[in-house]
Amino acid sequence: MDALTFLGTATTLIRLGSFTLLTDPNFLHKGQRAYLGRGLWSRRLTEPAMQPRDLPALDAVVLSHLHGDHFDRIARHELVRSAPVVTTPHAARRLARWGFDVDALDTWQRHEQRRGDERLSIESLPAVHARGVLGKVLPPVMGAWIEHRVGDLVRHRLYVSGDTLTGDHVDTITERHPVTDTAVVHLGGTRIAFATVTMDAEQGVDFVRRVDPRQVVPVHYDDYPVFKSPLSEFLQAARNAGFGARVQTVARGDTLDLSVPA
Repeated sequence: MDALTFLGTATTLIRLGSFTLLTDPNFLHKGQRAYLGRGLWSRRLTEPAMQPRDLPALDAVVLSHLHGDHFDRIARHELVRSAPVVTTPHAARRLARWGFDVDALDTWQRHEQRRGDERLSIESLPAVHARGVLGKVLPPVMGAWIEHRVGDLVRHRLYVSGDTLTGDHVDTITERHPVTDTAVVHLGGTRIAFATVTMDAEQGVDFVRRVDPRQVVPVHYDDYPVFKSPLSEFLQAARNAGFGARVQTVARGDTLDLSVPA
């Protein structure tokens, strides 16, 4: 069964055919601090649904960027090193020093795996964590286009937004990939240094309008105090924009069947 299991923050287990992926591993427990760099930190408000020891065998880890709420010290010490981490060159340099097998992707580059007549590709997509001065300070971010094929047939096309704001770069992605089956959208309206660095409800709806996915899975919205835009605001904005039926909310530890159309 093609499926997505939500573990908390932006951490998901994605199963496509015989492949299993983990995204943005954040395993800190409730009350522990996530370090965001340059002296910034935020204390986790929620408990993740799994720990590294609970995970199935992984084919790859997809990491949007190196922040403590996306790759934490538990992941650093307890994640298996056998699965490659597909990420930005910035994150890959540090992960390699920590002993991980990494595949550093520049924008539009792909990581591919084959198993029999199945093929899985992960393509790095442009993302904008912040604009202006703060955009030059925060680590580079990538979105991910994940495509599963069996023979010549495309089985599923999944877009993980990463910690990005909406904007013209999303239109560029849609021109390249006009059909999206599932969009995993990082929300929360994260505020750092008085700037918004992840999509709030309004931006999330604009992102959905630009991508036009068949279904939307919101993540990254209530795990840390720096997340200022609750999921309820996005759900209401999506209903007001006529997208409400596409949104599939998944509780921590629950699984969404991706083989069933929204």
